Amino acid sequence: MFRHLIDLVGRLGHPRILVVGDLIYDRYVFGDAERISPEAPIQVLRVAHEESRLGGAGSVVAMLHALGAEPALFAVVGRDDAGRTVLAELKAAGAMTGGVLRAGDRPTSVKVRFVGRAQHRIPQQVLRVDWEEVRPLSRGDEERLLARVERAMPKADAVLLSDYNKGVLTSRLTEAVIRQARRRKVPVLVDPFKGTDYAKYRGATLLTPNRDETQTATGVRLEDEADMKRAAKALVDGLDLDALVITLDKQGMYVAARGEKPRMIPTRPREVYDNVGAGDMVIAVVALVVAGGGSYEEAVRLANVAGGLEVMKFGVQTVTRDEIIADLLGEARRSGDKVRSLENLLVDLGRHRALDETVVFTNGCFDLLHAGHIEFLDFAGRQGDVLVVGLNSDRSVRSIKGPERPICPEGQRARVLSAIEAIDYIVLFDDDTPQRLIEAVRPDVLVKGEDWRDKGVVGRRFVESHGGRVVLAPLVKGLSTTDIVNRIRRNSAGPNPPKGGTS
Repeated sequence: MFRHLIDLVGRLGHPRILVVGDLIYDRYVFGDAERISPEAPIQVLRVAHEESRLGGAGSVVAMLHALGAEPALFAVVGRDDAGRTVLAELKAAGAMTGGVLRAGDRPTSVKVRFVGRAQHRIPQQVLRVDWEEVRPLSRGDEERLLARVERAMPKADAVLLSDYNKGVLTSRLTEAVIRQARRRKVPVLVDPFKGTDYAKYRGATLLTPNRDETQTATGVRLEDEADMKRAAKALVDGLDLDALVITLDKQGMYVAARGEKPRMIPTRPREVYDNVGAGDMVIAVVALVVAGGGSYEEAVRLANVAGGLEVMKFGVQTVTRDEIIADLLGEARRSGDKVRSLENLLVDLGRHRALDETVVFTNGCFDLLHAGHIEFLDFAGRQGDVLVVGLNSDRSVRSIKGPERPICPEGQRARVLSAIEAIDYIVLFDDDTPQRLIEAVRPDVLVKGEDWRDKGVVGRRFVESHGGRVVLAPLVKGLSTTDIVNRIRRNSAGPNPPKGGTS
């Protein structure tokens, strides 16, 4: 599954996604909160610095751009300083802003979060102040915004509705956008607001409500999967959706697609730093994958990864495809899925190199694994970021060691090596030497044991010719597979071996 998802990320392309919704300007005021005011029982925040970020539909646009999509935003800002700043930041974030209206009858929505730190600990929000007017767009602004969406629709791969219930996504505008998109067979994905009436979303492709929003919209309390199934059916059938994704925080996500068996997709436990922005990240990734031709389950699995990475950061932050791939590569290695064909290995190593990671290579028979092997492999793993082990095939071992070896067949040897944390990838080779494999892998570091100093390290000249280096690992004295085999044979023979068989 990890390899499949990694491959999927690599082929998603750069879909054009229209984002329609409520644009918010987020400001953060950071400071130290180490004393109580003498004037009132409140914290005193000594300001250290300020930051500004795009929020609401703006954060979705920034996330999509960071993920490699081509987002175009359709929203409303006021004719004020905040509106001018937001437009500048949107352009800097790579968004197409021709669809953003400047309205004279409403201010730009601004949220200011005051964030305090005490005794150098993790910062926490102590207060949020909002400047905004929550009311529907005027009919004139609604018409102008809808006309801009209509003009962009022919080139769209997906439409994303980001509804914070600030007044942009009126019932009339939402219904019209969904009709236009579905007429052109463009998927419409909705991050809905918390409310009891979702009628305006009827006919959308997919909704991503969280637990609380689902409970409010359906009246079903989500205690177990049976409740989730009942709530999902009510929304999918009632709103004529293709699919519903319920986000469930640390539990993961529940996916219910029309005509398919619902599934709970668990998330990997992570250290949550701040869950602000997680919902925006989920809808951004789901839209990216669906627009790129992926399935709903694939979209949710990748959204789980990206959402998990986002909550490990403070505030609303972006996540890149490289970060998602790096996380999936790490998870694949931790899962024990380490054996690769040479073709697949080279693809994975290309991804590691794109992340500027150092590739280390070593090789051996690794028959009867012992403490010396573990010390050697741990040493090799410390020489870089990714350790590749070339494992001699059974035929290769027989050619080198004789007809009685290997004692353990290649599948078992690979399985045992996969359990060693220092190893990232294992690739079998059939030659008597690893020269051709080394030339294919092109390692940055080649590691062999100290006993090869005088024998001549196979592959040294090639590795050093392209700027790599060769490292000789210290050996654990008195330990080798051959010695262990000989001791077993001597002990089995003994002074008086049992009659009628071997022990």
